[in-house]
Amino acid sequence: MPIFSTFQKRMFLNNLLSSAFAVFGVGSTFIFYTISLSLFETIILLVIMVLSVLIMITCEFVTYKKQIKPIKLAFTEKSNSLRTLQQAYEQAHTFPVLTVKRILIPHLLGLSIPASLLASFFIFMGHLTIPYYFIILAWAGAILIATMHALIEFFLTFRTIQPLLTYLSEQAKTQFSANLSLHKNTFISIKKKMLTSSLFSAIFPVMLFSLANEVHVFEQQGLRWSEYWSWASIILVMVMIIALSGAFLLYKNIQQPLHELQEAFHDVKNGEFNVLENTYSDEFSQLVTGYNHMVTAIKERDALNKQLLESFFTVFAATLDARDHYTAGHSIRVASYAVKIGENAHLNEQELNLLKKSALLHDIGKIGIPDRVLLKDGRLTDEEFSYIKQHPVIGATILEQVSLTEEMKPILPGVKYHHERFDGKGYPDGLKEKNIPLFGRIIAVADAFDAMTSDRPYRKGMSVDKALAILEDGKGTQWDPYFASLFIKIMKEKDSTDSNSEPAYYR
Repeated sequence: MPIFSTFQKRMFLNNLLSSAFAVFGVGSTFIFYTISLSLFETIILLVIMVLSVLIMITCEFVTYKKQIKPIKLAFTEKSNSLRTLQQAYEQAHTFPVLTVKRILIPHLLGLSIPASLLASFFIFMGHLTIPYYFIILAWAGAILIATMHALIEFFLTFRTIQPLLTYLSEQAKTQFSANLSLHKNTFISIKKKMLTSSLFSAIFPVMLFSLANEVHVFEQQGLRWSEYWSWASIILVMVMIIALSGAFLLYKNIQQPLHELQEAFHDVKNGEFNVLENTYSDEFSQLVTGYNHMVTAIKERDALNKQLLESFFTVFAATLDARDHYTAGHSIRVASYAVKIGENAHLNEQELNLLKKSALLHDIGKIGIPDRVLLKDGRLTDEEFSYIKQHPVIGATILEQVSLTEEMKPILPGVKYHHERFDGKGYPDGLKEKNIPLFGRIIAVADAFDAMTSDRPYRKGMSVDKALAILEDGKGTQWDPYFASLFIKIMKEKDSTDSNSEPAYYR
């Protein structure tokens, strides 16, 4: 698996860089710059360090293979059980602590025991002239350096395990519809991290400098101040780098989850309610859990509000149509036709949602038309038709007075301009071609088809084929040719696949 392979590479790189910094950087500076050695003694110490490092790597590798086994199983088995994923998830969470244990036990002992034994042997043989007392001081220095190494890898490992935790969590949700949990014994509080890091950053430089000073003063009796400070300045720079490194790693460990939460709240502000993967094992785990609960509650509330709003629009449209039993269901059918046109025109989900609402309310202005005109059984006079022609403007005026939100304002053009003609001979404003808003052009086709195929007091509704033929003839004059063609194609395809049943658009 690429994720697991990348994790192993990053762990190796973290170990290599931190070891090089701690052992060959700080350790070498401590030894070779503090103690006066001949060339032969320097070579002996280098050989001791190389041999000890090889033994250390062997001990650490054996321990690492044991620690990584539960995680590796989750990435190498062909089919994982939920238990395997859970064990890998818990092990990954504890990996920063396991890394510290690995460095402070097999790493430290694997390096220090062989080094002290070899150094003692060469001192005994007379090849090294340093006193045995220095081996005790070297152990103290090794413990300090190993602790610093462990602290560095502790924070680096926290960042390295994030992709693993995300992957394992996603697999549990995808395969078993389950959320992986974290036991309390894997919880590492920010308080502990900060106290440990701060204490170490404050004490370690002082102890390291004191240790180096003890060795240097012990060896260099009668040292002049200029020579002393020439040596001390190098040690102090190294100590400062160590202290700053510890503070920076602590900052990065805290800064990352804060940044993720900040970005997540910014997304919420922009209407994006994305749940965060909870890959933390400290107080940030509780913060992320709380954030996810908040987002879930907002999404559930929004879904309920949308459902209520959809129901309101549908009920309101049905109430409007109920004024005249001949037009019952008209607005709902027009909305269904309009959405089908929009889907085939590749409108996005938000546009389709607004188009549906606009179509449901396209005749809301008929509230302002007198019953004697709206419910007249016969054909309308010119004066009566002039009343009817006012309903798009009345409808738009009603909706404007409701103070629609910015998100809902796009429904207005469909209500106001669904009786405009493509050739500019429609009403209320005589708009032409693409000057007619998108929703107006779509609803015009849907509205006309339903009007032609519905019964009226003075005529029987025409057949679907005849209505489609009229739409075909009116392309480019009364209706937008593109949307009219789309609708004709939709209806003919539906008729060919389900010719013996009522079209779904009527339901």
